[in-house]
Amino acid sequence: MKVEKKSATVAKTKARLLILEARFYGDICDELARGAIAAIEKAGAKWERIAVPGALELPGAIAMAARSKRYDGFVALGCVLRGETIHYDIVAKESARGLMDLTMKGVCIGNGVLTCETEAQAWARARVAEMDKGGVAAEAALAMIRFARMMSPKARPK
Repeated sequence: MKVEKKSATVAKTKARLLILEARFYGDICDELARGAIAAIEKAGAKWERIAVPGALELPGAIAMAARSKRYDGFVALGCVLRGETIHYDIVAKESARGLMDLTMKGVCIGNGVLTCETEAQAWARARVAEMDKGGVAAEAALAMIRFARMMSPKARPK
């Protein structure tokens, strides 16, 4: 069995990312964004940050921004907490489905939308010092940008 070792260095990625956030839980989104911004800057990439009304609006906003060709990739951030109705199930599933549909069309997205039972669970995932899901989402977007560039017809060996 071949074992592959990974270095601790971050791959530098010349890219421009748009961080879109559903700010229903603003403090949690700020922490997610803090992690995402740190990861993007560590990779040497540039970013912009825009808020949308809610998690269901994230896929549509990313689709519009992708059509503009101004960005290489996107980081979707937000938090959906279970409430007393089935609204949580609809928002969690449909926002994730919308983001997945876009990735299947070649849009480079890191999904940092938390879907949690409690606010305590969300904070544990959002905090940069703990799970840093904002940073993880940004790293996923950067990885997908690098992968898309590798798969580009321009990158094919001759």
